[in-house]
Amino acid sequence: MIRSMVMLFFILAVLPAPVHAFSFQQNSFSKQISTLFHSPELKNKVDPKVLNMALAGYYSLKEQGKVNRDGILTVIDFNKPSVDDRLFVIDINRGRLLYSGLVAHGSGSGDNYAYDFSNAPGSHKSSLGFYRTGMTYDGKHGYSLRLQGMEPGINDNAESRSIVIHGADYVSQDFIRKHGRLGRSQGCPAVSFDSFQHVIDLIKDGSCLFIYHRDGEYSSGSRLINPGFALLQNNSGTLAS
Repeated sequence: MIRSMVMLFFILAVLPAPVHAFSFQQNSFSKQISTLFHSPELKNKVDPKVLNMALAGYYSLKEQGKVNRDGILTVIDFNKPSVDDRLFVIDINRGRLLYSGLVAHGSGSGDNYAYDFSNAPGSHKSSLGFYRTGMTYDGKHGYSLRLQGMEPGINDNAESRSIVIHGADYVSQDFIRKHGRLGRSQGCPAVSFDSFQHVIDLIKDGSCLFIYHRDGEYSSGSRLINPGFALLQNNSGTLAS
């Protein structure tokens, strides 16, 4: 009898969720996405297509239990030049933009625009894809935030490469006025000394961070955005257009 009960428990555990539960999840996601795409704070700041992909990966990681900070999503859009705001911290539950600002890319990835990316140690290039934020620490750049790459072969060397969020004096409007672009890091998404502590405290301890570029190799190789992105497009109507 005990063996039969164990078998029944196992069968129930591996059965897919009921259709009505899945439909409820989809409806919940659609409402959240609709709120975000109609938010006046995000309009004309975050590319809708990039936000849609970021949400797809966020929900995939959340489903897998790999992000702990519910509702906090950071998007870095490397399609934009370094002189523009391209780091966005979003409260997706409330449809609010918590922060937007400058962020540097790696010196091996380009000058004003980033166009070349790598997961390889010593490349001094930025890595695309989804990350989970880790713990803070005090290092050579002061107060910093560890990042854990969530995509094998794409950014999973982040920790061994010491890819972290930290403040840098070359991330400033003054540097832009002098050089026509931001300074560049060794692969870290470095932010302004004026705001790095605020940014780190907003996103530390297990939130989702997405670094995007229209790089075809990444878009076709990511296992996080491909299934989820299709699902979100199907359920968000024209929001992804």
